[in-house]
Amino acid sequence: MDSDFGIPRELSPLQQLRSQYHPELPPCLQGTTVRVELGDGTTVAKAGDAHIIARAFPHTLGQPLAHFLRATAKVPDAQIITEHPAIRVGIVFSGRQAPGGHNVIWGLYEALKVHNAKNTLLGFLGGSEGLFAQKTLEITDNVLQTYKNQGGFDLLGRTKDQIRTTEQVNAALKACTDLKLNGLVIIGGVTSNTDAAHLAEFFAEAKCPTKVVGVPVTINGDLKNQFVEANVGFDTICKVNSQLISNVCTDALSAEKYYYFVRLMGRKHSHVALECTLQSHPNMVILGEEITASKLTIFDITKQICDAVQARAGQDKNHGVILIPEGIVESIPELYALLKEIHGLLKEGVHADKISTQLSPWSSALFEFLPPFIKKQLLLHPESDDSAQLSQIETEKLLAYLVETEMNKRLKEGTYIGKKFNAICHFFGYQARGSLPSKFDCDYAYVLGHICYHILAAGLNGYMATVTNLKSPVNKWKCGAAPITAMMTVKRWSQNSGSTSIGRPVIHPATVDLKGKAYELLRQNAQKFLMEDMYRNPGPVQYDGPGADAKAVSLCVEDQDYMGRIKKLQEYLDQVRTIVKPGCSQDVLKAALSVMASVTDVLSTISSSSTSGQQFA
Repeated sequence: MDSDFGIPRELSPLQQLRSQYHPELPPCLQGTTVRVELGDGTTVAKAGDAHIIARAFPHTLGQPLAHFLRATAKVPDAQIITEHPAIRVGIVFSGRQAPGGHNVIWGLYEALKVHNAKNTLLGFLGGSEGLFAQKTLEITDNVLQTYKNQGGFDLLGRTKDQIRTTEQVNAALKACTDLKLNGLVIIGGVTSNTDAAHLAEFFAEAKCPTKVVGVPVTINGDLKNQFVEANVGFDTICKVNSQLISNVCTDALSAEKYYYFVRLMGRKHSHVALECTLQSHPNMVILGEEITASKLTIFDITKQICDAVQARAGQDKNHGVILIPEGIVESIPELYALLKEIHGLLKEGVHADKISTQLSPWSSALFEFLPPFIKKQLLLHPESDDSAQLSQIETEKLLAYLVETEMNKRLKEGTYIGKKFNAICHFFGYQARGSLPSKFDCDYAYVLGHICYHILAAGLNGYMATVTNLKSPVNKWKCGAAPITAMMTVKRWSQNSGSTSIGRPVIHPATVDLKGKAYELLRQNAQKFLMEDMYRNPGPVQYDGPGADAKAVSLCVEDQDYMGRIKKLQEYLDQVRTIVKPGCSQDVLKAALSVMASVTDVLSTISSSSTSGQQFA
């Protein structure tokens, strides 16, 4: 909190060149007029959660989608906002740093000044702690000068990733009231945007005029749903990691005697590992979602890797590269159960040195089996969201240790005929998340900043800025906003007594879709990647020429545009209303009734099956 936030940076020649780049705006955000179309009211993601979420969000549930329109759009009921009184807006980094975060501030600042030069943007210094303490920095052209298109969150800094307790939300309310803020923009991932939704509801209940807006910024890529196609920072970290992985692949192929175990930052789910695999083509990737789906144990995973090593040795290949998401420790059932037991004891105040003596017999046996370095890491206190300190748990070294032990055993038994197994371990995460952002992340973040102003100008509260059709050029992007409550679900836990425990409504991190096109692409190529050394080096992040406009493979192969489809459906329904009016022919009426009855039956069946398929955690 005492750091010198906002001081001018000393920029390298490349940084200076990047600071001069000015992202393009989609047509719907250009000019000084805000045009917004409000669609139908939204529902919740799972019908079975509706009553729980409704109780938690009586003021902000069911709000409509917002679509921002270009000047040439012909939408009769669109709101046209031409008057822009001066407003004061606060902005805070609440999540972990991600490349591109600074451009959200830049985009919002420029939008504020374009619409009214008297608008004020205040940055909270030191993240949410700075918000509570009302420590601010007024954003100006001079302040932004050396932070445009730059990595990190060091313009404002960050601390805790939560605005959740009664004390914290009251402090946020007091800060927004004392500073006379019309809007508060919260930058972060699933946890931060969940807090933004609850804060928006709290403000609405308290009749606070401050509107709360969320922005999807996280390297993990797990804030994905029908409204959000991608997260700021994900594109950059995957490109930087993919180059590092590719360099390691080249080294492995050159020496032909090492297996590289590479753990990747990305929290519990495996989006980063999947994307990096599709970009760099290592020999193998272990996805947490596959482990969960197949209920694989640590010994099953060890056997899979050992069998792969043995198969490659049969082709005289004694090298390879294996990617491991940092979150697999929470996907392996026996390790996760051990972690939960340890965290429970830590919460009860049991000292780490005494934990092993108070574990259940099964957990105690597993704990004693593990090598000393993993034992020490599992005993670390959990994060603020109760998850493990995944970046500190070296699962790559654990797997390398177990694989080496098994391969030596096979070698001794004569079932493995090959060179002695040698492993080298890496963890890629911190190296990438402070990188200069890719062109895509610069553009995306800047556009989201502009959308934040449009949301505030439209008087919307509890919304997240969204862009769809992201795989297309910027001038084809569709800009809008979605109520954060529409992204929330409720987890249920089955208790030993047979009762069910229900959690608070939150945005749950998206898992890798094992039925999605990105995973299907991986599965189609997995055997070739394993055996044929199809290593691919995308090189460093590019800003001009070939590769500058490249986007994540997982973004480009999926066909998302949910917001666009909702809008298209509304257009069809409007056409039906126009055609089927009192006075239309009997034939038109009968045809409409028949078709609508069939559509209703199909949709009811699909809706009920998705609700009944709701899983317990």
